[in-house]
Amino acid sequence: MQVVWNNNIKPNQGIRMENRELAQYFREELFIPNLQATNKKESFNELAELFVNNKMVRSKDIVLEMLNQREMLGSTGIGKGIAIPHGRTTAALDVQIAFGKSPKGIAFKAVDKRPVKLIFVVIAPPHDENNRYLPVLGKLVEVVHNEVNRKKLMKVQTFEEFIQTIEGEA
Repeated sequence: MQVVWNNNIKPNQGIRMENRELAQYFREELFIPNLQATNKKESFNELAELFVNNKMVRSKDIVLEMLNQREMLGSTGIGKGIAIPHGRTTAALDVQIAFGKSPKGIAFKAVDKRPVKLIFVVIAPPHDENNRYLPVLGKLVEVVHNEVNRKKLMKVQTFEEFIQTIEGEA
C-alpha cells in the first residue's frame, strides 16, 4: 500500500540525518501521549501551549497564526493517520518538535481523508543557524513513512518508548 504524501513534504533528500539526530529535537515536556483535542484547532492549541509552558516561545498566538496560515496552503495531514504542521516563526529560537497522539483520531482534512492520530508540530526560527529545519522535516517523514514505526508510535505511552521508536531501537 502506498502512502499519499502532501506535496510540500517529502522523505529526506539531500542532507543526510540519522534517526538519533532527529531524536535530539524531541523533549519530554513537548510530548502528549493522549491528546484531549477533538479537532484540528484544539490540537494546535494544545500542542502550541506546550511551547509556551516550557518557555520555548513567548507567544502562543504567533505560533497558532503561523500554523493556521500554513494550513491554508494545504492540509499538513500527510496520510496514514499522520499530520506534520510546520513552519518558521519569529517566536521560535531553535527547531523544536511537539508530539501528540490522539487514539480516537482528529478530522484534519488529510490527503487520504482519514482521521489523524499522530501529530508532530515542527517550528523553527526564520533562519536557523545550521539550516536543520528541512532535514528535520525530511527525516521525520522518512521515519513515519515506515509502517512498523507508525504502529509502534500508536502504542507508545511514555517518552522513553517514543524516543526508542524514533531512534529505531524499539
